[in-house]
Amino acid sequence: METKRLHEGEARFMDIIWDSEPVPSGKLVELCREKLGWKKSTTYTMIKRMSDKGLVKNENSVVTALVTREEVQAAESRGVVELTFAGSLPGFLVSFLGDKTISREEAEELKKMIDRYSE
Repeated sequence: METKRLHEGEARFMDIIWDSEPVPSGKLVELCREKLGWKKSTTYTMIKRMSDKGLVKNENSVVTALVTREEVQAAESRGVVELTFAGSLPGFLVSFLGDKTISREEAEELKKMIDRYSE
């Protein structure tokens, strides 16, 4: 299953779940009220939406994530590279670095990563 990209509210909601899981739905309502200013109905709507997307499970009123934070971050990163840089990872890196320099150690680490992911 390919992880879907999240809207800002969805990402903030998932952060709360990842930080608290497994979390009883009543406790999740409290956390969303405190951290996001949401009403109870908004939280339950979001649980349903994220469940329909296959990202969370609400079983016996306990909510758990079905995807990891890292999976979502990877999907978001791929989406940015695809959308903004026409899929060009080198183009993304040039833009990201701008006029900054990186240390010799960082360069070596990047080279090792490139070698590890090369075909």
